[in-house]
Amino acid sequence: MARRLRFNGTGSGVNGCPAIHEDLDSGELIVHGPALTDPGDVAQLRHLGPGEVPVVVPRELLVDFGPKEVTRMPNVVDLEEFDALFTRFEHTAWRLESRRRYASDEATDTYAQFVRGEPVNWDGVDAQWCAERREQSALGKRFERVRVVDDPPTPAQLYLLDNARRNSAVGEDIRNLRRADAQRLQLPEEDFWIFDSRLVARLNFDEDDDLVSVELITEPVEVNRYAQVRDAAWHHAVPHEAFRAGLAAAR
Repeated sequence: MARRLRFNGTGSGVNGCPAIHEDLDSGELIVHGPALTDPGDVAQLRHLGPGEVPVVVPRELLVDFGPKEVTRMPNVVDLEEFDALFTRFEHTAWRLESRRRYASDEATDTYAQFVRGEPVNWDGVDAQWCAERREQSALGKRFERVRVVDDPPTPAQLYLLDNARRNSAVGEDIRNLRRADAQRLQLPEEDFWIFDSRLVARLNFDEDDDLVSVELITEPVEVNRYAQVRDAAWHHAVPHEAFRAGLAAAR
């Protein structure tokens, strides 16, 4: 059975070598780079076993992209502390939404209206949330999201596509990415926010699609990994208006 490998990073911005990957199940690291082939160099190595291949990697690669702890201790915060991040950040708050449904959405009156086929009037919904978004956007801060959508979209994803009208009206830039493209790009099926490219808030859900915890991540190698996911998703995602028009045209 193939390993579940995650790309941690590379020391080269040109050819992607050398690089580090991590086994998500065992925690083992896979390092690849140019082979050490000079017989005089190889002769100096101790404990080089049959089938082992020595590779040369810069020290910075291990410092920048290798884990710093044997076992990482999660930093879980309550929802009040999580909410405070949306006014404390300085320039950018970016979100990936990868789930097929959210239990919190389905408990709302607007969701009930939507699944009944009624037009949803988003004016005045969550007025405090909207006011806060407008205030922060007026300060020059950016709110951006990419929502992954299945083919065909789930009812919950269609609801959020309609909901994008409200979010856009208060300053958010909402884009959508097809599930097939997310898988092709090897994006993780995780939900998270990145604040100012230095702090990640990973949202953990249970099997009933309820948010159960928020974990803050500040380790540079981990933040960098999420930033790479953000850049790939944002590059390939489609503004919600165009995405919605494409769905309507395909019907």
